[in-house]
Amino acid sequence: MPASPQDTVELALAAGPPGGDVIAISEEHSAANLRWAGNTLTTNGVTTSRSLKVIALDRRADGTCGVGAVTRSAVDRAQVEDIVREAVRIASDAPAAEDAGELPSGAAPGSAAWDDPPAGTEVGVLRRFAAELGATLRAAAGAERTLYGFAEHQVTSTFLGTSAGLRMRHDQPTGRLELNAKSPDLTRSAWAGATTRDFSDVDIASLDASLARRLSWQSRQVELPAGRYETLLPPAAVADLMVHLYWSAGMRAAAEGRTVFGRPGGGTRIGEQLAAQPVTLFSDPAHPGLECRPFVVGHASEPDSSVFDNGLPAGRVPWISVGVLSALRSSRYSAGLAGLPVTPAVDNLVLTGDGDALPSLEAMIASTKRGLLLTCLWYIRKVDPRTLLLTGLTRDGVYLVENGEVVGAVNNFRFNESPVGMLGRLLEVGTTEDRTLPREWSDDFTRCAMPPLRVEGFTMSSVSQAR
Repeated sequence: MPASPQDTVELALAAGPPGGDVIAISEEHSAANLRWAGNTLTTNGVTTSRSLKVIALDRRADGTCGVGAVTRSAVDRAQVEDIVREAVRIASDAPAAEDAGELPSGAAPGSAAWDDPPAGTEVGVLRRFAAELGATLRAAAGAERTLYGFAEHQVTSTFLGTSAGLRMRHDQPTGRLELNAKSPDLTRSAWAGATTRDFSDVDIASLDASLARRLSWQSRQVELPAGRYETLLPPAAVADLMVHLYWSAGMRAAAEGRTVFGRPGGGTRIGEQLAAQPVTLFSDPAHPGLECRPFVVGHASEPDSSVFDNGLPAGRVPWISVGVLSALRSSRYSAGLAGLPVTPAVDNLVLTGDGDALPSLEAMIASTKRGLLLTCLWYIRKVDPRTLLLTGLTRDGVYLVENGEVVGAVNNFRFNESPVGMLGRLLEVGTTEDRTLPREWSDDFTRCAMPPLRVEGFTMSSVSQAR
């Protein structure tokens, strides 16, 4: 019988050398999915996997420390000791780690007890959704609308143990839905997405109805040149830009003056006003509907994460507070270099405006004299880290709004825009959508809540022929 993830962690820690530190991370993952194309369900399936990562720390007499790490899949009991031995060998040959420190010894809460069996998923979690999907596909076919897309539910149970005495675990459910509607001749296309923990709150019929409306807007085509336009960004497009901002907001590079968050000559811009509107960007492991791991799991040391921080508590962090930059992602080491509090990364992101009576996207459209309404962005790439200038393409519908109404669809564009510069040109912030799926980053970062934004002078740098 295979060892449980908990037993695997204990075996790895017990196999460590006397006086040496060992970190063991065991993860059990399962996923269920449905895919459809041309109004027909095409595939479904379930996958499972298990992995063990052992990180050995070679504490040396001169006060330095080498790090060695080994990862293996589908590990049985007999293999654990060999994995630890290999990690110890790598650590003994490794150069001194600059971020070396003592392992945390406190405990942060997890989502379940250490001894509970790993959580998992199976295709049954999609049963109700599948029935609603079938009805939606039939309705779309009757309306001469063709649907494509997929739904996926994953659960990962993470078990972290260290020779400092930590035993921590977290069960993370993640669900996402992407739905694309096309006209019969495939010349018109619209997209919608949703994120969920268990698919109990996904209304695919409502998403399809919104796509039908957007396809109808595309019955009139308007050609527009490149330029700077007042632009309405829906939550999904905002999410893609804010996630990129978040990933780029590392403390070390900022303190060294290498990113948009650093001051010329060194130091960070923490305390500076970034946004023209009183927006707040924060992460919180306990945020309702976006719950995530409340402690650090570090598989490798990077500029703002460290294997020596494994088990460090991670709580609510306001990255931007009422428009002011207030924190940057950091490890204990990079925070020490900058002389600032430690603010570890958290696996969710929320953007909110100030006030209780913020408008919906529909209300923002109704108050627009002339501007563009986007659907989503894709193929986003960084051009200049010093300004966080990004480039990418619009996709699946760009619409012209005049006098409070959508009057037609326009051509796609390549955009050149910095999310930090964009914050400085915010004209209006709408109501935050509780669970927002970023289109570009949906494989990597799904736990977002974002509002629609009205931006002055969003830069459409050239016309794109992409559909």
